Formats: sequence, structure tokens, C-alpha cells
Amino acid sequence: MTNDEFFNELTNMSGARENRLKYAEMVLKDMTLFPKLLDISLLTNSETSSRALWVLEFVCLENLNAVIPFLEVFTNNLKNIHLESSIRPTAKICALITEAYTSKETNEFKKVLTTKHKEHIIESCFDWLINDHKVASKVHAMQSLFFLGLETSWIHPELIQILKRDFHHQSAAFKSRSRHILNKIKKHKNL
Repeated sequence: MTNDEFFNELTNMSGARENRLKYAEMVLKDMTLFPKLLDISLLTNSETSSRALWVLEFVCLENLNAVIPFLEVFTNNLKNIHLESSIRPTAKICALITEAYTSKETNEFKKVLTTKHKEHIIESCFDWLINDHKVASKVHAMQSLFFLGLETSWIHPELIQILKRDFHHQSAAFKSRSRHILNKIKKHKNL
């Protein structure tokens, strides 16, 4: 399938979960489509990029290692993603990456995630958290920041300050996840 054909397929895809799964399974069965999917995901001014990111999220949920050869491209472009429907799946992928990186289990992310990759993720996650975005994006961003704060000492104090500042002005879902993250930070400090 050419880039144009794949782009047209994604353009005409509805956002229904079964469609996202269908295209994710297509990519998982033919990983030559993965770079094409990523390229389309990073066309930041196209609604099709949002659809591609929905599929990319499902691919990463099944095979997170697929993104490893493309970490440089993915993380370098985080700052360019601005459509609301693109930020949530992107933030979710960042949360998956940072969770894998900080996992106690040995995995490739521990070897390949560089300081520069982490800096791009941190910068974007703080932007998503402090700017006017939907709660799901903020929840994934705070999750990533919690994970990366386990090794970068300045992140947790900044995260605590933002969560406490915004707590009373946010939704119940934000408050619930904030309490959870604040408790995890407190527990980590007490270890």
C-alpha cells in the first residue's frame, strides 16, 4: 500500500473503536506500514493525522517496541502536535513509553530512550498539563511526568505545584488522577 493509499484509507476511517482496531491490526500484520502511519500521524495540520494517531496508539498498546526505531522522529515532533484530537493519543503513547522506561522489568526502552527524548516528552507533557486541553490528555501527561520524575528530581516538585494549583478548577476525573499521582509521589518520597 502506498502512502497516498494509506492516507486515503485513514482519511475515510471513522473514529469507531472497531475501525481503529482494524487498521491497527493491519499495521501489526504488515509492519512496513508503521513508518507510513507515523508519517501521516505527524502531518500536524491534517485531521487525518488525528485518525493516524488513534491507530498508532492501538498499535503501540499491542507492540510498543515498534516505535523504538522512530523515537527520534516521534519525540522531536511532539511540540508540533496541536490538534486536540491528536494530543490525547500522543500523550497516551508517551505514558506507555515512560512507563516501560521506568519499569522494573528489563526492556529496550531502558537502553534506547535518550536524555533528549526524555526532554522532549517532559516539555510536551508540561505544556499539555498547563494549557487548556481535555482531561484525558492531562491525565496521560501527569502519568508520564510522574514516571520521568522518578529519575529527574526537579519534575515531581513542579508537578505537585501544578496539580495543587489546578486541583479546584478541574473536573472530577482530573482531581481523581491528581490525588492518585500525588499519593504515588508521596509514597515514593517516603521509600
